[in-house]
Amino acid sequence: MEEEKKKEGSYRYWVREATADAAPPPQPQKLTNNNNDVASNAPPALGSLWNQAGTWEEKNLTKWATDRLKELLVSVGSLQFSSGKAEIIDVSRCVGDAFLVTVRNKKRVGYTYELSLKVQGEWSVNEDAKKVKGSLDIPEFSFGELDDLEVNVKLSEDKELSQQLKQQVRLDMKQFLEPIRLKLAQFEQELKDR
Repeated sequence: MEEEKKKEGSYRYWVREATADAAPPPQPQKLTNNNNDVASNAPPALGSLWNQAGTWEEKNLTKWATDRLKELLVSVGSLQFSSGKAEIIDVSRCVGDAFLVTVRNKKRVGYTYELSLKVQGEWSVNEDAKKVKGSLDIPEFSFGELDDLEVNVKLSEDKELSQQLKQQVRLDMKQFLEPIRLKLAQFEQELKDR
């Protein structure tokens, strides 16, 4: 019996026994625009309803960004060169991530991507048309760095093409850089507007 009294009277750290005057635990409630407690004359906060102070909120936009990049880059169309033409037919590699961060009630967007675009074209050599396939590889690029964009041209191995023609095709295909840069600038603007 004495041991039972010792156990009951022993010290307990942060243990609270349920009493009649204890408050019930809070119940979660779904927030909507109707029950927003912010004053009507205050500017609307960016981000979610639960983050009215706009302290920090990050939203992953990678799926949207990847799909949109593919759509924009395939729409570049074909380019005419002095001795041929080429077009982007597919985006074979589009790897990266995009995000929207709300910090101190200000939106900030960012992304980092790597691209590989399939290209095919036709060049005329001595009134003979040669079909050429290859890829345009764009190494890592990110938000605000489109002026530094580089494109590497890789051609499919074709023994029919002379070294001179391959060199000409590489130079011609580098002209895709400017239309690609314009599409990526459009992508950046759409990302900012989200």
